[in-house]
Amino acid sequence: MLKNLVFLSLLFIFPGKPPIKKTAVATPKWVQMFNGKDLADWHPKIRYHDLDDNFKNTFRVENGLLEVRYDQYDNFNETYGHLFYKKPYSYYLIGVEYRFVGDQCKGGPGWAFRNNGIMIHGQAPETMKKDQDFPNSMEVQLLGGSGKGNRSTANLCTPGTQFERDGKIITQHCTDSKAQTYNGDQWVRVEALVLADSLVVHYVNGEEVMRYQKPQTDPPKGEHGEGTMLKSGSISIQGESHPTDFRKIEIIDLEKYAKNPKQLQEVIAKLMSEKRVAKQ
Repeated sequence: MLKNLVFLSLLFIFPGKPPIKKTAVATPKWVQMFNGKDLADWHPKIRYHDLDDNFKNTFRVENGLLEVRYDQYDNFNETYGHLFYKKPYSYYLIGVEYRFVGDQCKGGPGWAFRNNGIMIHGQAPETMKKDQDFPNSMEVQLLGGSGKGNRSTANLCTPGTQFERDGKIITQHCTDSKAQTYNGDQWVRVEALVLADSLVVHYVNGEEVMRYQKPQTDPPKGEHGEGTMLKSGSISIQGESHPTDFRKIEIIDLEKYAKNPKQLQEVIAKLMSEKRVAKQ
């Protein structure tokens, strides 16, 4: 008993070194890719037209919204368009808030009804051929409901690409997510967490709806198996014949955490602990 009292008294007289406090990683801030005023930092590439030729004012900004419009078209004629951001990314979280409005452009294909997309890990726009319909990329597909049946959003389509899921290479062009159907002109928020060539996760209004691994190019023509892993690439939104509004396109660059997996995991956990839902 006496020995214990002496030991406890020594602790107060000669306290040990205080525990080292771990510095909490600050939650990174969203950077607005769309400024709500104009198309600064964005480059249109519309099929059959040169880069930066915004044919018939397809992509425009009005009332603070980035709009995809076809009121100057007589017929769509497979004139698929993409609006590319100024630089590529590798590790990031991107978020968009979108809605479908109005009627589809005359001549638009049936599958493109209420259809848009966020193209990630895409090819550089200057490398696209003049008559190329879609950039080689991973498409986080944005879909609106028809009012009948189920039509999930944040699906995955793969023009010129493929991916792995549960250790298997998936080569089919489109894979559905677990998201619900969003009918009418309601706003929807979709996010994609992209970690170079390791992991991609899709979220809709704060809920995870799909994840997959090893985004990659298709293998050379006539061959099977793995392609070239996609570690980074361009980001673009689509114009596929249905009028679409975007009120927010924002990104968090996670590149500085890429070499510290523990820190990256901590930052992602913080970011995804907040459920971000589009307000109507």
